[in-house]
Amino acid sequence: MAFISKKRKAAENKIEKNKAYSLKEASSLVKQVNTTKFDASVDLHIRLGVDPKKADQAIRGTVTLPHGTGKTKKVLVLCTPDKEADAKSAGADFIGLDEFIQKIEGGWVDVDVIIATPSVMPKIGKLGKILGPRNLMPNPKTGTVTNDVAAAVNDVKGGKIAFKVDKAGIIHASIGRVSFTPEKIAENSQELLNAIIKAKPSSAKGAYMRGISMASSMSPGIAIDTKAFVH
Repeated sequence: MAFISKKRKAAENKIEKNKAYSLKEASSLVKQVNTTKFDASVDLHIRLGVDPKKADQAIRGTVTLPHGTGKTKKVLVLCTPDKEADAKSAGADFIGLDEFIQKIEGGWVDVDVIIATPSVMPKIGKLGKILGPRNLMPNPKTGTVTNDVAAAVNDVKGGKIAFKVDKAGIIHASIGRVSFTPEKIAENSQELLNAIIKAKPSSAKGAYMRGISMASSMSPGIAIDTKAFVH
C-alpha cells in the first residue's frame, strides 16, 4: 500500500467524498488543500462525451485567460530573418530557424510554445514526431502558424493557452497558480470552460461535460458540479 503523508490525509479530509462542488467553492478549496511549499499550478481536467478518433470530435482550440496562467512562458519563434525583429520586439525568448531545428532534432525542447511563419513549415514538418507528443507543434488552429509573429508572441505572453482533448477524451489545462485569489481561479476556469462549450461538435451525442476536476500540483482533485455547464 502506498504511503500517504499526514499533509495529504489532512488535505483529503477537507474534501467531502461524493460531493460535486460549485466552481466558486472549488476555487477556494483548492487553495486550502494545497500541500506544496512552492507556488503550485492549478489545473482543470475536463472529461468530455466525445470520440477523439473522429476528426470532427477531436476538440482543440485556444483561449486567453483574463488573469494569465501565472507562469512566464518561454516562446520560440521559427522564422525567416525578415521576421526576427518583430519577434524580438514582442519578447520572444528564442528566435531563429535552422539552428533551432537542429537543436530540436538533438532533443532540445526547453520551451513552452513554438510559433512559426507559414513559409518555414515545410522545414519544420520533420519535427512532428518530437513536437507532436509534447503539444509543441505549430498549428494554424491554435494561432501558432502566422505571419504576424509579434501578435502571436504577445498573445502567449498575455495568457493565451491552447487546449486539446487527449485519446481518453479528457482536456488537461493549467489555469493559474495557488497564489491567485479564488476569484481569479474561478474566472480563469470559467473562461476555459466557456471556450470548450463553444467548441462542442454537433455530432457529439449525450452529455458533453461528463466530469470536471480541479487540482493543484500533487494535491487531491476536487470534483466540480457539471450541471452548471450543461449546454
